[in-house]
Amino acid sequence: MDNMTGLKRSIFCGDLRAANIGEEVTVCGWVAKQRDLGALIFVDLRDKTGIVQLAFDENTDKEIFEKAFGVRSEYVLMAKGVVRERSSKNSEIPTGDIEIDVKDLRVLSKSETPPFDIVENCQTAELTRLKYRYLDLRRPDLQKNILFRHKVTKITRDYFDEHGFVEIETPMLIKSTPEGARDFLVPSRIHQGTFYALPQSPQLYKQLSMVAGFDRYMQIARCFRDEDLRADRQPEFTQIDLEMSFVTMEDVLSIGEGYIARVFKDALGVEIPLPLPRLTYKEAMERYGSDKPDTRFGMEIFDLTDIVKDCGFSVFSGAVAGGGSVRGITAKNAVTTYTRKEVDKLTEFAKGIGAKGLAWIRLTDDGIASSFAKFMTEEEMQAILDRAGAEKGDVVFIVADTKNNSVLSVLGALRNEAAKKLDIIGDGFNLLWIVEFPFFDWDEDAQQFVAMHHPFTSPLPECLPYLETDKAAVRAEAYDLVLNGIELSSGSIRITDPDLQDRIFKLLGLSDEEAQQKFGYLLDAFKFGPPPHGGMGIGLDRLVMQLVKADSLRDVVAFPKVQNASEPMTECPSKVDNVQLDELGIGLKPAEKE
Repeated sequence: MDNMTGLKRSIFCGDLRAANIGEEVTVCGWVAKQRDLGALIFVDLRDKTGIVQLAFDENTDKEIFEKAFGVRSEYVLMAKGVVRERSSKNSEIPTGDIEIDVKDLRVLSKSETPPFDIVENCQTAELTRLKYRYLDLRRPDLQKNILFRHKVTKITRDYFDEHGFVEIETPMLIKSTPEGARDFLVPSRIHQGTFYALPQSPQLYKQLSMVAGFDRYMQIARCFRDEDLRADRQPEFTQIDLEMSFVTMEDVLSIGEGYIARVFKDALGVEIPLPLPRLTYKEAMERYGSDKPDTRFGMEIFDLTDIVKDCGFSVFSGAVAGGGSVRGITAKNAVTTYTRKEVDKLTEFAKGIGAKGLAWIRLTDDGIASSFAKFMTEEEMQAILDRAGAEKGDVVFIVADTKNNSVLSVLGALRNEAAKKLDIIGDGFNLLWIVEFPFFDWDEDAQQFVAMHHPFTSPLPECLPYLETDKAAVRAEAYDLVLNGIELSSGSIRITDPDLQDRIFKLLGLSDEEAQQKFGYLLDAFKFGPPPHGGMGIGLDRLVMQLVKADSLRDVVAFPKVQNASEPMTECPSKVDNVQLDELGIGLKPAEKE
């Protein structure tokens, strides 16, 4: 094996251009491909910046030529030579106009044949690639994603520094204070029988930073939640966390959307017009059936309740009589796509997400076909079509239920499903704020109101008079940032009035003892002059995933977990020996036999 003695890298592979012709350069990297043409050998050398072609011909020193003949994929090379113009140019890569006429070649290390090709859009099963993640990360598309993430992180720190934020690290080992998801617990050896938790967010610590007088806090924070995974969720994730003192909601939103505009401009070269659009939670649900709507396409929900409340179709009239509603969406120019067979499939989809059924109207060249027209008068059907804005070629889907929230959420999911099927979702970036969330959420199982947000979220001032008398009408001073149907950020203005906080705890069923046990240190801190404050957390992983248009968070996280929260490469989680368990005072129950 060769060494690097006498050579030092002078430039990265992907940085070479025609302007470098005639220069002597030294490059390092991995062999992406070797092509032996007899009297000619070409080696594509790859590093994090890209690929450059190394050339060996009849003028190459014989020993160097023989060495080039012996290299294989993923060998690590160092090459010195003169940049020259390529006779056969490659417009597919930025360095395609040039090559290096190699004068010195060092083989720094060899490689076994890798278990899959190190290429963009590799088709090898993801589980195999994750087992060899260090090889998977050599692939140019993944490297671009990780380097892009680095760029976004740097922009983040620069932006918040310029706006007076102080980066403060908060602890990883904290008191267990469940915030909705399950905590990851860490047993204490010194204090046996007690546990630390890994933070689901730095929420309480960032509020304490406001009490401490730092005025503006931010952190690129690692957060942990022990919950089931999906494409946009990992058990450990990164949050851009911020908190501000002496502010209103408008101040926080201004900082948040200014940050997003800066990221889009500096990372993508895309201008985001400000201020961003806003919808109240109520408006978002009634128009899109979701509190994180994708507004890149229309197909908005319309209300038919007033038209059908006395109609002869009992599914509709019964839903209205039971206190619910009848609503629909119109899929424009969809009659060819949504054949009867496809409508039946969509009906099964709707039932799978909670609908009792799906009514429909297809406006074909042969006339109107409908699942319920025989129960309606001509005037009622025409009123429905007018409200739906339906024309020939369209398909109308209608959902009825005694529970209005069910109608809206089902139509929201149907709207997204139909848009994908019809391929009408645009490629742009549609950002908006959702504001005025409900303060309380009705829990069907417990048959009571519970907090929709963490218990330090402030109700809107105008809602304070009916906190005890009309919980369903109480709105929170909370806000989410949504990008293309994905929630990027969530935040709120916090409660700092001890009397109001005590009132909220009691409404949530927390006794004084429980509140003190869970949040005592924060409540104690609030006795010493807490400033008005608010903030938010922005999901860095999700943001980068959307910016690079990745299909999964695993494409933008260097060493991710898979669906069952394990890591194939290191095979964690793993068992530990009894000595470690004994030190912790922990015994394991035998696994139950099936």
